[in-house]
Amino acid sequence: MKNWSWKKIFICALAFVLCSTAGSLFLLSRRAEEILAPVRLPERRLVLDAGHGGEDGGAVSRTGVPESVINLAVVQKLDQLLGFYGVAPVLLRDSDVSLHDPSASTLREKKVSDLHNRVAAIEATENATLISIHQNTFPDPAYHGAQVFFRPGEDSRALALLVQDSLRALDPANKRIPAKIPDTVYLMKHITCPAVLVECGFLSNAGEEERLRSGGYQTKLALCVAGAWLRSGEIPPAAG
Repeated sequence: MKNWSWKKIFICALAFVLCSTAGSLFLLSRRAEEILAPVRLPERRLVLDAGHGGEDGGAVSRTGVPESVINLAVVQKLDQLLGFYGVAPVLLRDSDVSLHDPSASTLREKKVSDLHNRVAAIEATENATLISIHQNTFPDPAYHGAQVFFRPGEDSRALALLVQDSLRALDPANKRIPAKIPDTVYLMKHITCPAVLVECGFLSNAGEEERLRSGGYQTKLALCVAGAWLRSGEIPPAAG
């Protein structure tokens, strides 16, 4: 026992409390020290974006739950977990609201205004790195598995690789790899900082949708993403 620091004990205890199923408990407790190394990142400010919100619910799950609600739940859990390590992220939204200007009236105007305001908030954050949380959907319900997308740039790609690898603790069979984000995603196209977008799973897949609606599984997702962010402090920023 003398070789165990209080930090190691805390990390393993945290993994035990957060993991409810035997399989996930084994995978996450085994990797707890690896994915939650207590790294401080004083020179970088993490911005957490819970995608959609308010009138714009995003995709809708098989049971009628809007994506925006699940996105927010994961972000709030991320914020709480990172707080254990002295990390205070900037949350673009902390409730189920749209960030549009009061002058916006139609749904389209609200969506456009919301995106403009998110871009402005991110760009106003010095030394920002963005993690945007979303849920996926597809007409074929067989598709499942989390995937991470990244803005152009080595810092974004490096973080995406860490997040994707960390998420495999929940689904070792998931062979998806990080991909460059399409230019059609307005938010990612109009910001200049390192950024990743995490599609946590498919709301169109019955089994995955059930897990994504679960508070316990949302906590596990948050644990994996938080661990990847903390580990990213071990990687030196790209030159230039």
